[in-house]
Amino acid sequence: MAALSKITHSCYEIGHTWSPSCVQSAVDVTRGALEVSFKIYAPLYLIAAILRRRKKDYYIKRLLPEILQSTSFLTANGGLYIVFFCILRKLLGGFYSWSAGFGSALPASYIAILVERKSRRGLLTIYMTNLATETLFRMAVTRGIIKPIKHGEVLLFCITASLYMFFFRNKDGLKGFAFSALKFIIGKEELPSHSVVAEQTHTRPDERTDAVETDDAQAPAERPKPRRKTLIAYTRELLESICKHGPRHRCCKHYQDNCISYCVKGFVRMFSVGYLIQCCLKVPSAFRQMFSKPSRLPSVFYNKENFQLGAFLGSFVSIYKGTSCLLRWMRDIDDELHALVAGFLAGTSMFFYKSTSISMYLFSKLVETMYFKGIEAGRFPYFPHADTVIYAISTAICFQAAVMEVQNLRPSYWKFLLRLTKGRFALMNRQVLDMFGTQASRDFKGFVPKLDPRYITVPSQTVLPPGADIQLG
Repeated sequence: MAALSKITHSCYEIGHTWSPSCVQSAVDVTRGALEVSFKIYAPLYLIAAILRRRKKDYYIKRLLPEILQSTSFLTANGGLYIVFFCILRKLLGGFYSWSAGFGSALPASYIAILVERKSRRGLLTIYMTNLATETLFRMAVTRGIIKPIKHGEVLLFCITASLYMFFFRNKDGLKGFAFSALKFIIGKEELPSHSVVAEQTHTRPDERTDAVETDDAQAPAERPKPRRKTLIAYTRELLESICKHGPRHRCCKHYQDNCISYCVKGFVRMFSVGYLIQCCLKVPSAFRQMFSKPSRLPSVFYNKENFQLGAFLGSFVSIYKGTSCLLRWMRDIDDELHALVAGFLAGTSMFFYKSTSISMYLFSKLVETMYFKGIEAGRFPYFPHADTVIYAISTAICFQAAVMEVQNLRPSYWKFLLRLTKGRFALMNRQVLDMFGTQASRDFKGFVPKLDPRYITVPSQTVLPPGADIQLG
């Protein structure tokens, strides 16, 4: 069996083909990872501190240590991998199909995550578990074990959204960031605890409307009116007209609006948020092209992806709110079970912005939420340090794919690994690894490293004249 086969090549012939020295190779990878890691975390932590409005003490005492700690974590993950890569080769006398990727990355990832702050381990674990699950799915599809479902990411998102919204509607169903995020997206009107407050603060909406109209009537008559109305003015008048005329069920808690305007306003608000988010993501690249290619600057605002994300978020909110209102009208009650139906239908909004990454990430977070609820209820056991173990296993799975079958790894993560190692991950001798049957060299266009003949053990390898250097791509 290919899984039990072993190749007796040296770690220089398979892994660190740019240098025959194991120590020098580990130093090269560590140095490159340190530089890249600091460039990643320094601006990330600085921007996060500004957005969170940290006080001066944080910048003086905590900012730099936190940057260095996260930098050390990522550096250790990359540097220790090549260390264990060489150690396993010496212990096993060669490479098995699992040792070059999974076996080397498992201890390296476990040690590395222990360096990171505890507050970040959970987020890193969720991200890597999501990535590993997607990788395993792609591996299973490649081997014919699983047959992919058409629009499977949309179906998964519908199921996930349905359960998320059900927990959101239940008291103490969601906590922390997930609850805050859904409250921002959906609004507090759909919270069950909002009804009492709403009835106390929004009584007699008709009287308030009359008061507003009276105030408008008493306004100065000489106030000039613009001759030409802008698009914003037309939109505002349309929304005001819809708000004044339209039905609202007695169980609905959106007291300021009727059901129609409630859905319309939800769409407009979240469409704007999605559009602005996508625009902001394109700002850094736009600055780089400001002088070289100024003609591309308008694409920051008029881009298909901007409108797709906006349509996704806007339609999710409007479909959820519209379905909730419709069910209240049909059943004449406000039931938490409505969230299951409304959330599932709202999930179809992903047709505007299909993303396997979003579906898998939210599903992973949902599983985590349900597991911790099971622990609180005493139905599931609690495993201490489970996040570090799961992170190590998930990262090892991704490294296994990066070594043996890059075609099944998420492209963005492969680019990240290349950046972290300064391109050295692509210099592995994957043509030799093809014997394990995973098509390891499929995406490398027949690349064969040029090795120094003084340090090779298999004469069939392509060699360099003594003293020649390998240029990194």
